[in-house]
Amino acid sequence: MAALGRQVFDWHRLVPLTWARVPRQTRRGEQKRTSASLLCKLTTASNGGGLEKLSRVESRKYMQEPERRTSLPRCPHEKQRTPVAPGFLEQEKVITSLLDMGFSDVHVNELLLLWPSTHPQQLLDIITELLLLGLNPEPVYVALKKSPQLLKLPVMHVRKRSSYLRKLGLGEGKLKTVLLCCPQILTMHQRDIDSIVGVLKEKCLFTVQQVTRILHRCPYVLQEDPSELEYKFQYAYFRMGVKHADVVRTDFLQYSITKIKQRHVFLERLGRYQTPDKKGQTQVPNPLLKDILRVSEAEFLARTACSSAEEFEVFKKLFAREEEEGSESHMPDNKSLSLDEEAENEEEEEE
Repeated sequence: MAALGRQVFDWHRLVPLTWARVPRQTRRGEQKRTSASLLCKLTTASNGGGLEKLSRVESRKYMQEPERRTSLPRCPHEKQRTPVAPGFLEQEKVITSLLDMGFSDVHVNELLLLWPSTHPQQLLDIITELLLLGLNPEPVYVALKKSPQLLKLPVMHVRKRSSYLRKLGLGEGKLKTVLLCCPQILTMHQRDIDSIVGVLKEKCLFTVQQVTRILHRCPYVLQEDPSELEYKFQYAYFRMGVKHADVVRTDFLQYSITKIKQRHVFLERLGRYQTPDKKGQTQVPNPLLKDILRVSEAEFLARTACSSAEEFEVFKKLFAREEEEGSESHMPDNKSLSLDEEAENEEEEEE
């Protein structure tokens, strides 16, 4: 009788311990079900639905009662579980890593479907490199949506290009801004970037610090045609009388040449803008560049040009016709002096 009492006492003592394991097993099951559910959706499109059934099977297994899996001994003749494909396990690992990095379920889903032919580990490697450059998960997602070709880049290419951009003065914070605005900078050919930098340094004679600031504040110049970029600067320098420091300070190069010429010539023909002489003087006070280019068309007409929208529309049509006919030269008096030649002429006049 005493032995029976001890057995009952031991049985009651073990019951709480058994049930204490249930919440922990349930939480692990929920995590597995979440990963399996997300992986089910992601792999259906790329594998024709072959893994969907597998993921559902896995999720149902984790939904079983915990005590069935933990308290019963494994039978040696029990039917072995169907082996999981290696690709499935690898993709599940990538999903878990992306979630740990801070990406949402929606972001992970779209990232894996962004370029279906990309190997999951390649996707994870590229995203890791972008995060190391200082970007947060949301900007990385936006950059990859803008330029999915980034997913096909070798990791070493991304590292070398990032190192090159740092040598141009684009440190962590500046490089982050450039990548957000122009992620294509990582996929561009090196010769194209060198060509733009060469124009800014050698043709336009910007200093190294000024080139860095232009690339930081106006990264889209990297995608412009080098000759068109040089002409835009020459138009600002010779035609409008804007000096280097003002070009950089006002982000002049980010605006299209069409917008620049339309608004400048319109003000000029209204008598509200004059090209400064060699001493920088004009007979009328020229409006500030920010009041010409940085404002909306309605504000430009109301405050700067003091004209109507109808008059400006008529002017733009006539001006476009003039441009097509070639009656408007690029430089005043057909002058196409280089900056070096102009400096030499100024020195001769001073002597």
